[in-house]
Amino acid sequence: LLNAQPMGFYAPAQIVGDARAHGVAVRPVDINASDWDNGLEAADAGNFALRLGLRQIDGFREAWAGQIAAARPFESVEALARRANLPQRALRLLADADACRSINLDRREALWEARRTPSDVLPLFAAADAHELGIEPAVNLPTMAPAEHVAADYQAIRLSLKEHPMAFLRDDFTRENVASCAAIAVAKDGRRIKTAGIVLVRQRPGKGNAIFVTLEDETGITNVIIWSRLFEVYRRAIMSSRLMLVEGMVQRSPEGVTHLMATHIIDRTPELDGLSETHDGTPPKTRADEDLHSGYPRTSGHPRTIRVLPKSRDFH
Repeated sequence: LLNAQPMGFYAPAQIVGDARAHGVAVRPVDINASDWDNGLEAADAGNFALRLGLRQIDGFREAWAGQIAAARPFESVEALARRANLPQRALRLLADADACRSINLDRREALWEARRTPSDVLPLFAAADAHELGIEPAVNLPTMAPAEHVAADYQAIRLSLKEHPMAFLRDDFTRENVASCAAIAVAKDGRRIKTAGIVLVRQRPGKGNAIFVTLEDETGITNVIIWSRLFEVYRRAIMSSRLMLVEGMVQRSPEGVTHLMATHIIDRTPELDGLSETHDGTPPKTRADEDLHSGYPRTSGHPRTIRVLPKSRDFH
């Protein structure tokens, strides 16, 4: 499924999340372990783990992946650049994807090393001389907060193995009496309740009089039903939300299927922008590879235009 993307209702984040929920070990993209495709590798006790492939990195090329596989193992970003003959863009994409952990570099440190590595446009000997001159001395880089790492993961590879984005917003929503998806699943039939989550799917089958929305948080999913008359009232929030808050009534069928029948809908997407803010109160500025001391990840413009999370799967 991952290697055949884009396809179906669910994005890579949901496919990987479901695999992990069913006990499948998933390992991150890494320069010393990942091939182009997602694949299996040996794990403990004769089991297998899913290793994410370099194809998960937005903008990465299959040819670069082949060059990496043919030249590893690597012990440094410089070795990666020279032996795999990679351009600066490839190095920066790998650093953005946090793919250098096996050489003990997190994404910010790897990005700094990528910047220090001479450009591929320099002649061979000139590049070697430039590197020896140490044009950019090593510095102590600020530590990235966990929420920044998760937001950056979603931007670079469309998923994160570190945490779900909603986990960092949970305290704020709890103060507003917004229940988790897990709480919705066990709530009594007929109870009025609020929940919030990342929008996975929006669907309006045929000429039906209902819209179906699937929300996800760090505890599970909630299936929301929105009647057509309500759609006309909340059209903008329903169609544009990446993070949606829904108030409604729990409806549980005799078969045990639970839905939330929506009565009010609020677009809370701007709060996703907070995932990439530094914890000292300094707002994010620009791309991390342009200013490594700024907030991460890439942020500019209105939060709704920033792809902190992959788009939902929408069918109309």
